[in-house]
Amino acid sequence: MWFIYIYIHTGVFVFVGHLSLHRHRQKVGKEGQVLHRSKRGWVWNQFFVIEEYTGPDPVLVGRLHSDVDSGDGNIKYILSGEGAGTIFVIDDKTGNIHATKTLDREEQAQYTLTAQAVARDTNKPLEPPSEFIVKVQDINDNPPEFPHGPYYARVPEMSNVGTSVLQVTATDADDPTYGNSARLVYSILEGQPYFSVEPQTGIIRTALPNMDREARQEYDVVIQAKDMGGHMGGLSGTTEVKITLTDVNDNPPKFPQSVYSMSVSEDKVAGEEVGRLKAKDPDLGDNGLVNYRLIDGDGINMFELTTDSETREAVIKLKKMVDFETKRSYTLKVEGSNPHIDPQFLAWGPYKDEATIKISVEDADEPPVFIAPSYTFEVEENAPPGTQVGRVHAKDTDVANNPVRYMIPRYTDVEQFFSINAEDGMITTTKPLDRETQPWHNISVSATEIGGHHQDTKVRVNIKVKDVNDNPPEFATNNEVLMCETVAPGKVIETVTAVDKDEMAYRQHFTFNLAPEVAHNHNFSLKDNREKTASIYVLRKGFSRLTQDVYYLPIEINDNGIPAMSSTNTLTIRVCSCDSKETILSCNVEPYVLPAGLSTGALIAILACIVILLAIVVLFVALRRQKKEPLIVFEEEDIRENIITYDDEGGGEEDTEAFDIATLQNPDGANGFLPRKDIKPELQYPIRPGIGRPAANSVDFIRGSIYFCGLDSHSSFMVIEGNFIPLKGFCVEYIPFVDLSKTKRKGEK
Repeated sequence: MWFIYIYIHTGVFVFVGHLSLHRHRQKVGKEGQVLHRSKRGWVWNQFFVIEEYTGPDPVLVGRLHSDVDSGDGNIKYILSGEGAGTIFVIDDKTGNIHATKTLDREEQAQYTLTAQAVARDTNKPLEPPSEFIVKVQDINDNPPEFPHGPYYARVPEMSNVGTSVLQVTATDADDPTYGNSARLVYSILEGQPYFSVEPQTGIIRTALPNMDREARQEYDVVIQAKDMGGHMGGLSGTTEVKITLTDVNDNPPKFPQSVYSMSVSEDKVAGEEVGRLKAKDPDLGDNGLVNYRLIDGDGINMFELTTDSETREAVIKLKKMVDFETKRSYTLKVEGSNPHIDPQFLAWGPYKDEATIKISVEDADEPPVFIAPSYTFEVEENAPPGTQVGRVHAKDTDVANNPVRYMIPRYTDVEQFFSINAEDGMITTTKPLDRETQPWHNISVSATEIGGHHQDTKVRVNIKVKDVNDNPPEFATNNEVLMCETVAPGKVIETVTAVDKDEMAYRQHFTFNLAPEVAHNHNFSLKDNREKTASIYVLRKGFSRLTQDVYYLPIEINDNGIPAMSSTNTLTIRVCSCDSKETILSCNVEPYVLPAGLSTGALIAILACIVILLAIVVLFVALRRQKKEPLIVFEEEDIRENIITYDDEGGGEEDTEAFDIATLQNPDGANGFLPRKDIKPELQYPIRPGIGRPAANSVDFIRGSIYFCGLDSHSSFMVIEGNFIPLKGFCVEYIPFVDLSKTKRKGEK
């Protein structure tokens, strides 16, 4: 049987109860029937430990005791589970359980432990193990907190008492099920008497009527939340709430003055500003808007009133020109009113005010005045020179009413696109204008009074160039289209977009078509999407970039304007190699590459040719060495003895014997030198190859010189005075040069 003892935190022993766990027993009933008594499980009352205990000794939580424990120390008590051995320890002899650390319920509210009694010497269980719970008993150690503070709220001004402004909410980490540690009560510390707070809900409400934003716009309110139901000893937390009063239309407009004085010179033209006035309204936004209008006065037909959109001022302008000599003063009555009135405050009206304006006319000697402060004209682009743009008009407002002369200052029209008639102010073009180059021209026109003080004035003239459809549409971009070789028929490979420098008219659209020369091609087709785009479709499969890597597709684009303009743009489609996911790998042409190596048979054939060529060369050299020829040319071997050439006309025998044959036979010998055939002579001129006359790019023969060329009896010849003479026999020597001037004619010195 187990006995459990529980101690409260004061240390006083209290017997809460006991639970017996009996071993399995058998009892014999009537007529020998064996009765079985079932085991009873553990039945525990929960243990409690006060949180945040700071005493010097560990807290005794409770005591475990088994009825099999005779007190001889043979039984050992074992504790396991959450915190066993660290937070909770057990005396294995007495069964006393102590808490060794300070516990915080907000971190962990309870711990589940397992107790067991075993034999000390064998560790054999004497009682079945069972679980029990140690609950951490809460104390009020956490103050309330406002997790969403500080707060910002808005409420309309002039709200009724009790109008809800905002609800604040505080939280308390203490146990809401135990005592009043987490029961909160709200109160207001700052912000009275303007606002109040409901103690249980934390709803802030207005407490005063007619709170005026124009008097005070912002309020700082401090709200407190206190636990323990607001009683003494409870913990508290505060938060700030900034409350802003929003505007309502509760104030009518008011003119600072009841009468305003203004003046205007008689030289002012219609549209000129005379003066301004403004009614004050302390409300904001639409609530403070004021509309103005003229309601009475003898000048209601001479002046007009507008409102400045930025300053919200009433602007008095001339509606007609005034004349000092005709009337020298005018009176106007102006009304300012709120356009947006809140019905809730309608009784506080009326939301309008009136003021009187007295305007005096002043006499002035002024330069000519244009009837408009600025001019805006339009002219079509490409209009021929001399096209009328528009007329400006200025006049002399003095009594003399002198005529006015107009001109365009050149610095405002540097390229001189426009000219003006000096007398009537008609502006005309001097050259065609291009809207795409310059859509607006801003020039000035000067008007000068003729006579008098020659005073002048200037006016701004803005000329808009109206668009004419004079530019054909074209591709928005000129990028190449990359297409896979394996593209499937019917697939859209590109959507082309067109742009036009001209302005597109309403319902005007582009029309796309293939150029006539490719309209019936079998590769690509075009679909006009009628939204400035067209789709390019593939008609077939089986593209190969080795066969054709680039296709050029001319496309005609028409803008359907007036007049219609069209252009032909070429779309470049490049065939690329792609993987199975149609990811482009390469778009370059890959040429066929022959294998770098040669076969064994080819190598053997090349080596055999080289050996044969070497054998022929060796044989030729050997034959040349076996041939025996004299090294010196003798006189009896003269091969030129039957060739005589002369340059004179008809000399007969005299010419035949005119030259020294010995010199011709051996020109070097004439100077005491005999050429050797085993020494190659230095070439002064290149040898002329071939038979017949030299080529056009060869060196010209020198008249009076002799050349021997050729390697056999068929190609040897001699040239004297530019004449070719075939030689008989083998040409044995090349004689580079013979100067005939050194030969002697018979009878000459």
